[in-house]
Amino acid sequence: MSNLNSLSIHELHKRLVSGEITALDLTKEAIENCKSDSCNCLEATCYEEALKKAKSITEVKEDEILKGIPYLAKDNYSTKGVETTASSNILNGYVPLFDATVISKLNRRGMILIGKTSMDELAMGGTGTTSHKGATLNPYDKERISGGSSSGSAVSIALGMVPFTLGSDTGDSVRKPASYNQVVGFKPTWGRVSRYGLFPFAPSLDCPSYFTRNVLDSAYILSAIAGHDEKDMSSSRRKKDVYEKFVKHHRTLPKVGYFKAVKDSIPSSKVRRAFDDLLKKIEKAGYQVIAYDYPIELLNALYPTYMIISCAEATSNNANLDGIRFGPKPQGDIKTYSEYMLEARTAGFSDLIKRRFVIGSFSLLSENVYEMFSRAQKARRMIVDNLNKFFDKADYFITPASFSKPKKINELSAAWSKTSDFLENIMTLANFGGNPSITLPLGEEDSLPFGVNITGRIFEDGSLFAFASDVEKITGIKDVTVRCR
Repeated sequence: MSNLNSLSIHELHKRLVSGEITALDLTKEAIENCKSDSCNCLEATCYEEALKKAKSITEVKEDEILKGIPYLAKDNYSTKGVETTASSNILNGYVPLFDATVISKLNRRGMILIGKTSMDELAMGGTGTTSHKGATLNPYDKERISGGSSSGSAVSIALGMVPFTLGSDTGDSVRKPASYNQVVGFKPTWGRVSRYGLFPFAPSLDCPSYFTRNVLDSAYILSAIAGHDEKDMSSSRRKKDVYEKFVKHHRTLPKVGYFKAVKDSIPSSKVRRAFDDLLKKIEKAGYQVIAYDYPIELLNALYPTYMIISCAEATSNNANLDGIRFGPKPQGDIKTYSEYMLEARTAGFSDLIKRRFVIGSFSLLSENVYEMFSRAQKARRMIVDNLNKFFDKADYFITPASFSKPKKINELSAAWSKTSDFLENIMTLANFGGNPSITLPLGEEDSLPFGVNITGRIFEDGSLFAFASDVEKITGIKDVTVRCR
């Protein structure tokens, strides 16, 4: 692959303004990069439309930071005229008639959509292996998972295909793949960015999110896509900030906290040493580092609470996927709507999706709703209340983003986890509370990357960027690309 698109957005912008390169140069290279994909990152592409738009961009001004920059979008964003399947057979052939609000905002800023990225089917899963087109491979070791559900978006930016990719985050669907692929993954405050046109999985947890090469680029993107949207009643009317100013002017806050139970449970000695070393350097940089006793019983409740709430919401929100409007048509003598939907869903969904819908439907039955769904909602409230108590004492929550090497694909099990494993689910805290959260590269174990995750108070996305920028300077890791082995 060529290397222009392995540069950051703000570096490319300088070259576009000076005339050293053109939007057409970047677009042609991005297309060639996508054609050379060896990790199964892509779904649909829109090369002709991208080239047409790139040719129309003859000048980029100083204040047009995103103009002429190519990007890829996760395949659960509605894109007008471009097939959008959410990597599921049930949506094969579906071509939307409208753009998601995020897509519209990026396109108006002059960004150039190259295509759509693969994902875990319907955004459910954390491995990157359940797409209808097969597993997305980890570029650092093709035998291992890339993380999910935003697998294709994470891998494509790690490979240097483009400098920015859209994902979505419901539990840690951007921030965990960012850790496995040594890139920056950011989830904004819930409601800060419109969800209109993002296929719903669990709307109370879903958040439009994305990958960049560094923190400053991430701040530029949020400035472009944040804001109220009349098409999304859950989007906030709070005035948005100019987020890059927080990074440039170091507008940060003084107190950083970690959970004792998390730090004491880190299984990898390499990750533990890197995290300890980072905390010491953060303290040396002038921050106050606080150890906090978050209730262990609530940490253990993260996984079951997430599974019940997300599956219940998914069951309801995907009820329209019945095979009538789109997807493979059932064969044979079908006489009733129920028979038609049964055949369509049997052929259209993978086993993982079917299991999640069964859990969701079971937890919403009238005889189960109190014992399962209502109790999960109460547990979520307790989890968030205690997280807010933490934020009364600290400004940022810091934790490793992954605690061990990504699993090998052939070692994955379809069985449900029988343990709560709060380490693997720690980043769901930000989805439960709606908090902004960012993953940065931290180190490597056996040549496989791992990251650090930082979460801030709701609507303090700007100060989170400022602190993340300091951490980026401390680690010295940014703008990383890798070539598939």
